[in-house]
Parts: sequence; structure tokens; C-alpha cells
Amino acid sequence: VVVRVNRLETQCCEEDLTALASNPPDAILLPKVESADELFTATVTLNALGAPSDLAVWAMIETPLGIQHIEEIVTATPRLACVVAGTADLASALRITHSSTQLGLQYALSRLVLAARASHINAIDGVFFNLQDSNGLRHSCETGRQLGFDGKSLIHPSQIETANTVFSPDPESIAHARKVVAAWSELDAHKQGVLVVDDQLIEALHVRDAERLVELSAAINAMDQGPSAI
Repeated sequence: VVVRVNRLETQCCEEDLTALASNPPDAILLPKVESADELFTATVTLNALGAPSDLAVWAMIETPLGIQHIEEIVTATPRLACVVAGTADLASALRITHSSTQLGLQYALSRLVLAARASHINAIDGVFFNLQDSNGLRHSCETGRQLGFDGKSLIHPSQIETANTVFSPDPESIAHARKVVAAWSELDAHKQGVLVVDDQLIEALHVRDAERLVELSAAINAMDQGPSAI
């Protein structure tokens, strides 16, 4: 559960943080983050309120200033676990059309993902507004995945299945990843540096990708089985 609070400079945000510090969700989402100072202030406030150390903070980046400062934002606090692209407001600020191709946003979104990866945190793509356009939703999800996002913000339950399908690893990819991990484990004992799996040359970087895919699959399966499996 991630709870979006009011903007940091408002009195309502202080009240939000006070309430959530003693009844913590999995994470708190701060909207329209434009500087590292905002995240630092939020962290200091949460710490002073006695919030548990594992209460994560997510930052929504939805302005040109936020993109300009993204490298500082992602290193502002150890509580930061995820950055979320606010594509609607960002498109408006850039005076471009918000579409499934996200063509005009690709520089900004790529910069956001790059900063997130450099800091080893997650990145979530923005929403798709047309509830009747299932093809557009799929295209938007596929574009986000190609840009490197871990998932997508949604505005309606009808969008969940498509997003889960696009952002989840398919069975063939999982099976291949498991073969890579197993083969590399056997190869490592002989101190060799490369191998071939399914006619593909495999090096250490491919093994890291395979391990991440196997871990992601296990996490998804655990969530599907309910809290007791996690």
C-alpha cells in the first residue's frame, strides 16, 4: 500500500506525515518533487515523528525542474525506494501531447530511469487516460517497458491485467533465465567466463539479468499466493 500525501509545503502534508508515521503503509508518495531538499525535509520529519526505518518514500517527478534535478533527488535519502513519472503534468509543462508513444517525453523519461538505475531504485511509468483504448494502453505499457520502467501507474481496475501482462516476464523468458543461472553455476566451478545456452553466448552480465528475472518471477508468484507466501 502506497499513500499519496499532499505537497510538502502545505500544512496538510505535515498532518499526513504525522498520521502515517504512527500507522505506516508500505510507502509514502510525495507529489511534484523538484529538489533533493524536499526529500531530505520529508525524511527529517518522518524520523522526528518516530516513523519506522523501513517506511519507504516514493517521489513523483512531474515537472521540468524535477527532471533537471533528478540526479540529486535519487540520492537525497536512503528512504527513497522509487521514482514515479508524472507524465500528464510533465507533458503539459512541456507543451506537448500526452500520447501512448510518449515520443516527446522520451528524453525526460530516459533520464529518470537512468538516474533510478544508477541509485538502484525502482522507476514507475505514468498513467494512460483513455479507458476505452485497450490497444493504446498496451502500446503505452510496452513503450514504458522498453524505456526501462519496472511498472506503470494505473487509473482504473480494467487496466491491471494488461499492465501485469506486459511488465511480467513471460514463461519462456523465465525458463531460459533458469537455464542460464543453472548452467552458469556449474560453469563457475571451473572458473570459465562464457557459455552457450540455447545457441546464445552467455557472459556475466547476462547471468545478472537472468537472476533478476528469476527473482522477479518468484516475487510475483509470492504476491499471487497472498501475504503468507511473502
